[in-house]
Amino acid sequence: MRSRTALLTLVVVLAACGGGSGSSGTPAINNILPVEVNAGPANVLVNGLFTSVTICVPGTTTCQTIDGVQVDTGSVGLRLLKSAVTLPLTPLTDSSGNSLGNCATYADMSYTWGAVSAVDVTLAGEIASAVPVQLVGTSGFVAAPSVCSNGGTAADDVNSLGANGLLGIGLFLQDCGPACSVGGADAPPIYFSCSGSSCSVTSVPTAQQLQNPVSLFPQDNNGFLISLPSVPATGSLTVAGSLIFGIGTQSNNALSGTVYTTDDVGNFTTTFQNQIYSSSFIDSGSNGLFFLDKSTIGLPACTDGDSDFSCPTQTVNYTATNSGSNGSSGSINFSVANADALFNTGNNAFSNLGGPDTGDFDWGLSFFYGRTTFIGIEGQATPGGTGPYWAY
Repeated sequence: MRSRTALLTLVVVLAACGGGSGSSGTPAINNILPVEVNAGPANVLVNGLFTSVTICVPGTTTCQTIDGVQVDTGSVGLRLLKSAVTLPLTPLTDSSGNSLGNCATYADMSYTWGAVSAVDVTLAGEIASAVPVQLVGTSGFVAAPSVCSNGGTAADDVNSLGANGLLGIGLFLQDCGPACSVGGADAPPIYFSCSGSSCSVTSVPTAQQLQNPVSLFPQDNNGFLISLPSVPATGSLTVAGSLIFGIGTQSNNALSGTVYTTDDVGNFTTTFQNQIYSSSFIDSGSNGLFFLDKSTIGLPACTDGDSDFSCPTQTVNYTATNSGSNGSSGSINFSVANADALFNTGNNAFSNLGGPDTGDFDWGLSFFYGRTTFIGIEGQATPGGTGPYWAY
């Protein structure tokens, strides 16, 4: 089944924020976090990119390391299954003393709901302090409001989420930003003030929203890169790679490739078969290349009950052109193979897994193989200019 894609509730408004990262003269620290493509802790995903995250009770050495956390460049914020967290964490509250709840909805019609708490986050040698995170499936917490669940499926355990959590390290500083810091009950249905058995939409200052932990590092905080090797046409069982923090801040993260800036919701433009798709994005949390619908592109959907993927009779090769808001453009070659045949190999990592998607062009994890892919975070200064941008 198609896995989560970029947050449907992303309402970030680009704000000019002073950027900065480790500069020359700052002692280098370990900025390399190992990542691996595998089937995940529930053995239910293909093209899932996973890592380990260490969290601590803020300001203490009471810590735990959680494995099987999916790396998701299509969202912002650390979301952890409460069932995977053993630390004694205190829920965050609003100015009235009510518990804060957070809702995230996804393009596969799933959602995560849970209380907001703060933890110190360690990724490789980088530490972000007192980071608000979502604890998904919090036992005893208020049930998800209907405006959050909205007929979707709760991804609140390891089988439905396919992971022990989501490490959302997308283009932006927060999961919502200024849109959720004003408006009170008129804010988007992302943050909720919860008392007793009921919750109501509320506004939350940006500092209390779920944060991009990379932007909170003392150094190497202006972005990151993901490096994954190429895989054969029939895929690989697992793939080991690296998530390296910072851009141009250490000897191992020099910017390379072409910079493609995005709009204020993280989109650039893809031109494919003489059609222009302005809602185009790169998302490691999507497990394939999702574009167009089967009637437009002519790729038949799989008939084994999983119509999320395409099953052409033979591999089809395509070329598209990506263009950034800064005017940069470049062609990209990609392929779509028969998904059923790929799945029958028993492998988990595929560069040619694709499926239909009306209106968007979703460059999922298949895009990342054989590339070094950079994200410049919103408002942060980098050698490639100020984020948000992609570079590859």
